[in-house]
Amino acid sequence: MAFVQEMEWKSPSRKLVRFFNKSRDLWKAKYVELKTECKLMGNQVRAVEKSRERWRQLAEEAQQQVQRLQQELEEHKKSVAA
Repeated sequence: MAFVQEMEWKSPSRKLVRFFNKSRDLWKAKYVELKTECKLMGNQVRAVEKSRERWRQLAEEAQQQVQRLQQELEEHKKSVAA
């Protein structure tokens, strides 16, 4: 077990208590702000991924429609030429 040395503070206890409470409150406020920011960023990421997936699906559907229309055009050209 390590030897723990008690610290003797030079400042009065009332000032130390105020300082430590303020320090704790600032740390907690900073943590809450970071937690909120992290949650907002997570929500934004999910929204972007959902939007990207929707656009990808629309692009794939459009590509399939283009291929289908090209096939119809080729069939039409063959029937007209024959």
